Amino acid sequence: MKSLVIQNIATDQIPLDLLLLADPSEKQINTYLSQAKGYAAREGGRIVGACVVKVSGTSTVEIMNIAVYSDCQDRGIGTKLLRYAIDRASLDGTRKILVKTGTFGYQLTFYQRLGFRVVSVERDYFLNTYNEPLFESGIQHQDQLVLELRL
Repeated sequence: MKSLVIQNIATDQIPLDLLLLADPSEKQINTYLSQAKGYAAREGGRIVGACVVKVSGTSTVEIMNIAVYSDCQDRGIGTKLLRYAIDRASLDGTRKILVKTGTFGYQLTFYQRLGFRVVSVERDYFLNTYNEPLFESGIQHQDQLVLELRL
């Protein structure tokens, strides 16, 4: 079994096909990628997962994208990436981490397991932001939840 290494990476070195797993819009990804920090999970030199974090205030950061290739999922890689991002934010003096996600699905549970709590709802976000409807488990995403973790 190859060992997993999580490290800082330039965001332009993160494969676009990986980022598109978490955000299906290249246009949306391009709005935040250049102003963000990147973290990569590597196995045997191959990037198997990534997390993109953007500073969004004096003591606040936002998780913009976190994804793991499907052949590497269900092994805790996403959790390790998120914990790494939380640790880095804490070391940088961040007091609050935000993440925005749909109102249902495994992503919501993923964030809540690490202590994120819902603080607001952005109604019709997915309807107004994406040209194509986004479906998960046969249900269309409409509203977006804003979750927060206080450090």
